[in-house]
Amino acid sequence: MSATPSAYPMSPPEQRGWHHFLRHGALAALWCGVIGLLLAALSGWHRPGTQVIYSFCIGMNCWLLIDGGRLLIARRLRRRYPGCEGFEHGWPGWPWMVVCVIGGALGGFTIGQLLGDALTGLRTRSLWSAQWSQLATTLTITGLASLGGTAFFYTRGRMTAAQMEAEQARRVAAETQLLLLQAQLEPHMLFNTLANLRVLIGLDATRAQTMLDQLIAFLRATLEASRVGHHPLQTEFARLQDYLSLMQVRMGERLQARFELPPALAGLSLPALLLQPLVENAIKHGLEPQIEGGVLEVSARLQGEDCLLIVADSGRGQAASPGTAGTGFGLQQVRDRLQARYGDAAGLSLSYPAEGGCRIEIHIPHRLMSAPAPGPAPAPTAS
Repeated sequence: MSATPSAYPMSPPEQRGWHHFLRHGALAALWCGVIGLLLAALSGWHRPGTQVIYSFCIGMNCWLLIDGGRLLIARRLRRRYPGCEGFEHGWPGWPWMVVCVIGGALGGFTIGQLLGDALTGLRTRSLWSAQWSQLATTLTITGLASLGGTAFFYTRGRMTAAQMEAEQARRVAAETQLLLLQAQLEPHMLFNTLANLRVLIGLDATRAQTMLDQLIAFLRATLEASRVGHHPLQTEFARLQDYLSLMQVRMGERLQARFELPPALAGLSLPALLLQPLVENAIKHGLEPQIEGGVLEVSARLQGEDCLLIVADSGRGQAASPGTAGTGFGLQQVRDRLQARYGDAAGLSLSYPAEGGCRIEIHIPHRLMSAPAPGPAPAPTAS
């Protein structure tokens, strides 16, 4: 029993092969027009319309038989030898292409000549009734033109395939870099938290126990988030709330947090835990060194075509002492993750408002963050 076409659905590379087939047809039609005008000029513009008609009839039939035969043979070979990359991209190999070119040139010339006669009402001499010298000349010209067109389309296709492979390699490299940067985030955050816990143990064992319980709950809640490439903005804010609940065990009323996330932006997607190191820095270098503590604000809003993410604190700002200035790891880590995910389309800026504190803004094009609406999750609330 023969297989039906539906039993062998086209793969994405094969679908692209048929798209290229249509583009090749457009280029072949353009080339036929050029050849027709050239032949008309060589004949002293005697009946130029007839020259163009025959050029189109013969040239397009040659293209249809050669390029169509190429795809059909490659599709059949794909069924017999699944997984072969060349066949997947519609290329059956040069031996089969020679057969396609010879058969397409002979068949295309014969069918095109008959079609041209039907359209113009003329009766041209049949290819097969011509003298041997005329036959050899005609077949040579048609064969060279067909072979040249095939070589052109083959080279163009290989260049396109190479560009696609290079783009895929760049995407894989960017994703790998993103995963490495994300892996660096976890020990950095855990180190800072354990350092805070160590200090608290010597000051207040009861609060240290509470903080340890919060740390365990926080790590359990963020384990899944730290293993995925991205999650909704709503989930990002929820994980930040978990972290700030942990920090409030240590700082008490000295740490006040405010969140602002419009419902329309809650489902937007971004790299998981992207804002985490910025919040850590705001607490460690800005708010905690102050006796009175301060306010940490995390917000999101639309600004033109961008989604603007803001982490601002009322801490020491530029007045931070060298001992609390940090190494800049968190800030650079966020910049690197933005570059790996969005390239130059996204950016980060840092400023120190006149009233004090520090303000960090991240802008990401809204279209790059679009994602299906997430399932129910706790919405951030002011605390």
